[in-house]
Amino acid sequence: MIAHFVRPARQRGVAVITALLLTTLAITIVASLFWQQQVQVRSIENQRLQLQKQWVLRGALDWARLILRADYTSNPNIDNLDEPWAVPLAETRLDQYVENGRADTDASDAALSGSIVDAQSRYNLANLCWDKNANLCEKGEFNRAELATFVRLLSFVRLDPALGGAVADVMISSRIRVEGDAPGTTKSKPIGLEQIDDLLAVPGFSAETIEKLKEFIIFLPANGATPVNVNTAPAEVLAARIDTLSLADANVMVVSRKTAHFRDKANFEAQLPGKSLGDAADKIDVKTSFFLVNGKVRMNRAGLEVQALIKREGPRTSLIWIREN
Repeated sequence: MIAHFVRPARQRGVAVITALLLTTLAITIVASLFWQQQVQVRSIENQRLQLQKQWVLRGALDWARLILRADYTSNPNIDNLDEPWAVPLAETRLDQYVENGRADTDASDAALSGSIVDAQSRYNLANLCWDKNANLCEKGEFNRAELATFVRLLSFVRLDPALGGAVADVMISSRIRVEGDAPGTTKSKPIGLEQIDDLLAVPGFSAETIEKLKEFIIFLPANGATPVNVNTAPAEVLAARIDTLSLADANVMVVSRKTAHFRDKANFEAQLPGKSLGDAADKIDVKTSFFLVNGKVRMNRAGLEVQALIKREGPRTSLIWIREN
């Protein structure tokens, strides 16, 4: 007689549960491996896209410098808003992008846009420290005539004129040279103002204040005061720079220069409404040495915006700084 062994129902249930747990664990491990691999692939793709965007923008900066050099060659004595550099580049697809001998599907969706702005169409806040070629802030002083210009600009954009004195105080405290200091030495001093966003450290300034001012001011790294280009400056900057010019008259001159730009200082002064330049003659010009280049590249799901400051000295151009926005 053959005896049959029957496994208890409880043991069969435990075996089934164990098998299900092992299957679930295996599936979880495999899914985790696939997820980690996908994350790594995405990370590599993002790094590649970032490098591609940087190279595209670097090429755009070289192109902008070429345009500025060509502009100087064709007309070295005048810069105005009718010249090729002043025409913004609308978003343009980069259909010809090729990588490793083949069309890249991500890069083929790339687009570039940008513009060149005359940096000397804005008031240079660094002028507060300069009297011709002398740095007053290192001596604990500031240029009172330049402060008056900045105060007028603040009033024209409907901001508190007292902000001008606050900016001058911070610039002095960050640049003053104490007796015994050697050039290049570092001591405990407030952070200097080098870009517009640094104004947030000045008492009274807020993000809204800077937003109102950012199209009218700039910090330029020049060893001396920089003039304002009357062919490109907005009415508020013109009226602030020339104390005998009202904002209404400045608006009229901005409209008139669309028909014919100013050929030189004498031509500009001749069109002033019954007024003369006075002390502002050395504080204006019709040509420019500093330009802002704004660039934006969009590549598939990623984007990058940069702003660069370019200095043009004769036919030569040099990159002063570049910042990501």
